[in-house]
Amino acid sequence: MTLMNILPFGRFLLDGAVAEGDLAIDATVGNGHDTVYLAERVGDRGHVFGFDIQPEAITATTARLAERGLSGRVTLFQQSHSELLRALPRDVHGRIAGAVFNLGYLPGGDKQIVTKPKSTIQAVEQLLSIMKPGGVIVLVVYHGHPEGKIERDALLDYVRSLDQQHVHVLKYEFLNRRSDPPFILALEKR
Repeated sequence: MTLMNILPFGRFLLDGAVAEGDLAIDATVGNGHDTVYLAERVGDRGHVFGFDIQPEAITATTARLAERGLSGRVTLFQQSHSELLRALPRDVHGRIAGAVFNLGYLPGGDKQIVTKPKSTIQAVEQLLSIMKPGGVIVLVVYHGHPEGKIERDALLDYVRSLDQQHVHVLKYEFLNRRSDPPFILALEKR
């Protein structure tokens, strides 16, 4: 057996939850890699909703989707993931199969613009209220910068408080790697 690195393991978890025809969320579209992955995963009959506050992220993701002919499968919102309940159509409530967050800052972007614990936790709470049973949220936690450590600690406190009767929480990390490597928090709605 070979241990999976963080990003492939996150996709492995999403593969178990998101299938052809499903609905999914990319809560931090960034450069669009996870948005493309989810759009391919849900197929022509599914749909992905993506969120990012930065115009550069929306532009990059739009271009990446267009290059692959996937634009029709995705709706992008240039707004915080903490506003997803207001942004999403009501008919998707109870039908979201999977969601992914890559926390921290946009690779290649302004490192002063980072995800914040309050909005991330609000987004997770909202997602848990509208996901279908068995739905999975994957949070890739990058904590190698000061704001990332604050967000990490707040998220860990939050997920530890979740009732296991309603949500299962997994933490996946490498313990002997240097320089604060990212880790995964995965939440499965029961």
